[in-house]
Amino acid sequence: MLLAAFLVWLTMFLTGRALQKQRAAGGAPKGLPSMFESMVLFVRNDVAVANIGHGGAKFAPYIMTMFFFILYMNLLGMMPWGATATGNLAVTGALALTAFLTIEISGMRALGPSGYLKTIFFAPPGTTGATKYLMMMIMTPVEIIGKLVKPFALCLRLFANMTAGHFVILSLLGLIFLFGAGPPAIRWGVAGGSVFFVLFMMVLELLVAFLQAYIFSLLTSVFIGLMQHEH
Repeated sequence: MLLAAFLVWLTMFLTGRALQKQRAAGGAPKGLPSMFESMVLFVRNDVAVANIGHGGAKFAPYIMTMFFFILYMNLLGMMPWGATATGNLAVTGALALTAFLTIEISGMRALGPSGYLKTIFFAPPGTTGATKYLMMMIMTPVEIIGKLVKPFALCLRLFANMTAGHFVILSLLGLIFLFGAGPPAIRWGVAGGSVFFVLFMMVLELLVAFLQAYIFSLLTSVFIGLMQHEH
């Protein structure tokens, strides 16, 4: 996790410095700085601002940091002698907790105390009298559960997806040892097939590493936007 955090800082520091030099020279961004700038602008404009809406720019640094931090943790697990920190429930749970606090605290500030309480003690518009209070009794537990389920889903989705791929790869490699005592033709056939499917799964894992960082950031932005504009 510390290595992933350092890589996030290093990436942004070097990218910013390189872009500054390229623009000072009057040239267009090119090379790796251009690639990372495109990724940053995509996460900022198409993930954070697009889903949070008005006022979403102030959340963009948090969303971008989360995206690159999760991405680096996912990718480090694919390196030799590496480990996927996001394959640990404590890590994904802590990330989900930061999202939960951001969603709820920013929502409270945007809606005010009375507006925020309406997101918990909810009665459908148009209901009056006894019906209003009956619906409030039914909907309030649902709203509270909904607030807790959102970060739990973020936590579990990232953990499950990053862990599942490693289990599949381990199982495929285990076939080599399982058939190690068989005839040579079977051993070589199983070994070749295992290596092929492991390579295929590694490519798929590379896609999943980017996809899960994107999904975590996207859903966090959506949840923030829902609270910011509850009215």
